[in-house]
Amino acid sequence: MISGAAFCPHPPVLVPLVASGAAPELERLRAECVEAVRRVDAAGRQLVLLGAGPTSLVHSPLARGTFAGFGVRGEVHLGAPTRGGALELPLSLTVGAWLVGVALGARSDTRAFSVGPDFAGARAATELLRLAETEDIALLVMGDGTARRSERAPGHLDERAVPFDDAVAAALRSGDATALENLQPGLGAELLAAGVPAWRAAGRLLKGTSHSAHLNYYDDPFGVAYFVATWLRDG
Repeated sequence: MISGAAFCPHPPVLVPLVASGAAPELERLRAECVEAVRRVDAAGRQLVLLGAGPTSLVHSPLARGTFAGFGVRGEVHLGAPTRGGALELPLSLTVGAWLVGVALGARSDTRAFSVGPDFAGARAATELLRLAETEDIALLVMGDGTARRSERAPGHLDERAVPFDDAVAAALRSGDATALENLQPGLGAELLAAGVPAWRAAGRLLKGTSHSAHLNYYDDPFGVAYFVATWLRDG
């Protein structure tokens, strides 16, 4: 059973070590993300991260990620820090693992799934469904909106971007899992919306249940749409 879900973005600048001088601009976003994770966490609940990746994978709690590609040293551990885990987390899950550490401290049991183009028929999808059916879990769904909202955005202007983001915001605000599942992956890719794969996967898992939903943040401080939302299962 999925008792709750937090939806957060994964820009590397969310991490103060990476953001450097831009860190104060994202203080509110960072605080909203931390609060969202804490809100869906509960004793005895399995925390499961979802985020886009090049291929679909089930990640061990020992898995690691790095921000070395952004000019800073330091690794992030999915679970409690230990040696021997594979350096395999994509950016979405690396930021997610960092966020969990900030919000909850070291968690030795955290699980994570990369959602790639092959997800529907991958072992990762089967394992994720098994978890949702057999354990009490909370999802942390990592994903950014479009990056084509204006001429100054990373992908420059596409007039379809703001309506697309508005539709995502409406789905997150109302707890509409079906709308998330039905997001168009092709359009999402054209608009550079990195969250679409994870949102679609979460929508498939969450549809058919009623949630108390709250959209706590929707803005584009750097030309990319960021959302923070929490869903808690009714009853």
